[in-house]
Amino acid sequence: MALIDVFLRRAIRRGDLTLIKPDGSSTRFGAPDAELKPVTFTIHDKNVYRAILADPALGLAEAFMDGRVTLQQGDILDLLTLATANSRWENGTSHLAANRWRDFKGKFRHRFLRLNKALESKKNVAHHYDLSDRLYDLFLDADKQYSCAYYTDRDNSLEQAQADKKAHIVAKLSIEPGMRVLDIGCGWGGMALYIHAKTGAEVLGITLSEEQLKVAQRRAEEAGVADKVRFQLIDYRALDQTFDRIVSVGMFEHVGVRNFRTYLEKCRDLLTPTGVMLLHTIGRADGPGYTDQFTDKYIFPGGYIPGLSEVLEANNYIRWFVSDIEVLRLHYAFTLREWYKRTVEHRDAIVALYDERFFRMWTYYLAGAIVSFTNGPLVNFQIQFTRDRDALPLTRDYMLEEERKLRG
Repeated sequence: MALIDVFLRRAIRRGDLTLIKPDGSSTRFGAPDAELKPVTFTIHDKNVYRAILADPALGLAEAFMDGRVTLQQGDILDLLTLATANSRWENGTSHLAANRWRDFKGKFRHRFLRLNKALESKKNVAHHYDLSDRLYDLFLDADKQYSCAYYTDRDNSLEQAQADKKAHIVAKLSIEPGMRVLDIGCGWGGMALYIHAKTGAEVLGITLSEEQLKVAQRRAEEAGVADKVRFQLIDYRALDQTFDRIVSVGMFEHVGVRNFRTYLEKCRDLLTPTGVMLLHTIGRADGPGYTDQFTDKYIFPGGYIPGLSEVLEANNYIRWFVSDIEVLRLHYAFTLREWYKRTVEHRDAIVALYDERFFRMWTYYLAGAIVSFTNGPLVNFQIQFTRDRDALPLTRDYMLEEERKLRG
């Protein structure tokens, strides 16, 4: 029996998986399961075996991108869903982890080679966010929110969920008219524009993406609020102003673990004495780890998803309060499923922008992210910080009241 057969027989118990090998023979694994779609895939090159056995995620990803693995029944999301459903994080076992040597190299790379200095940060951000603006138009909502939405109902549209996300976050900030707000990692400007429209506050959005900056500035001009909502291409470490409120959504993942304390200390120093910050980030439910090689190589070079313990440890002895923590478990899975659906619907347009290999890479990235939030250890953290213990009301009731107002 080939090693790939041994691996798959051990890894797949639930779901109907059929592998067609380079010699044309086929082997079936698992058992039909009403919750999992049947999947048939072909490995066209024997070298793929070694790559998958060494590092299942990277090996399968590159083989899929290159066309050395193709699917005859189901798609890449169905395949990854079936595979990870057999190794759910809650169950405490994983048959899909990289071998021990790859695991050691990943931890070594994370510990000793991740500095993420200012110049490297800009380059890393450009790798992902300076892709064609047209690409993001094809799968994001109209406001171009490229972060976890907030589903008050599982059946809500992506547009509704993203609007509710903004309301959920802004309610926690307790913003009053006349305040100055800093949006770190402002994306295409949607959150900053929303804050000003809903609260009357002045907002500065900062980014390291030149493409996002152009869009954000154009949107502020078109809305007639460029004097109240400004955007700059600047690293957070270079700021020397103070703000009443800070919001950071989907940016902390790019800071780099060695800069966690630097980031938190700088944010504290950027706040006025009664200032409040809301940090929204993807997080690990299983504690410290390292970035898998597929993500580091193709999607977010230099990125790292933190464990909650790492954030709180970096925050030790900084003179401000962790005043609220919320963990969003499935919201990003729902968000990513909609992005994946829209990406597949716009296959021809994306291939025309780039090529077939890029499209396969992008769908693998989204599919992998979906199963990481559905069956893996990923969640989202929303962490609120306050400089003064009297800066906010005694209970969380104000959040709910304000959120209801914002949602109208």
